[in-house]
Amino acid sequence: MSFLENVYQGILLTSLWEWIAVATGSIYVILAALRSNTCWSFAIASSGIYIYLCLDGKLYIESALQVFYVVMAIVGWITWRKNEQVDSDELDKLLDLPESKGEVKVWPISYHIFNILISGGVAFILGFCFDTFTDQANPYADAFTTVFSLAATFMIIKKILENWIYWIVIDIVSIFLYHERGYSLSAVLYFIFTILAVIGFVAWYRKYKTQSV
Repeated sequence: MSFLENVYQGILLTSLWEWIAVATGSIYVILAALRSNTCWSFAIASSGIYIYLCLDGKLYIESALQVFYVVMAIVGWITWRKNEQVDSDELDKLLDLPESKGEVKVWPISYHIFNILISGGVAFILGFCFDTFTDQANPYADAFTTVFSLAATFMIIKKILENWIYWIVIDIVSIFLYHERGYSLSAVLYFIFTILAVIGFVAWYRKYKTQSV
């Protein structure tokens, strides 16, 4: 059986809950690319379902990530809503980041180097621990997507342009991760996410260039 036939057969066996998770997750990414605050309600719905799906598939780190997504979706909704009302917030000042005005921003290269080194190190340690002490499936790939997703989620909340580049890489790894655990529809979803991340980057880049004029 070819890879595509295997994926097709997996989709035929997809549960109703996975269909709902995929649908709400797709709507979230589309609305996020459009910078619509409504996106976060769909993020909560999708991540809530994936908590159960990942536990069932022995993707324990990914399940914990989905819990984090629910929390961050609430934070994202509050932050985006606040950015529509005020020029800056206390979190920006605390972290010494550029003031948030609801506009798209770009991180300096030093921020990305620091993020990649720290996130990569944490992902390796987390993957090693789960590989050694649990029956976690694909521990290093799961740890990679989880840790870097935390950073990318923070970036999208702060409307950092490069968040979409991180998501492209994360989504490609997630295609493999979900397919390996039998969630073929979710693997297809992450393929769609990869395309949407490219579209999101282009949309935010155009917004950023407009701001710079």
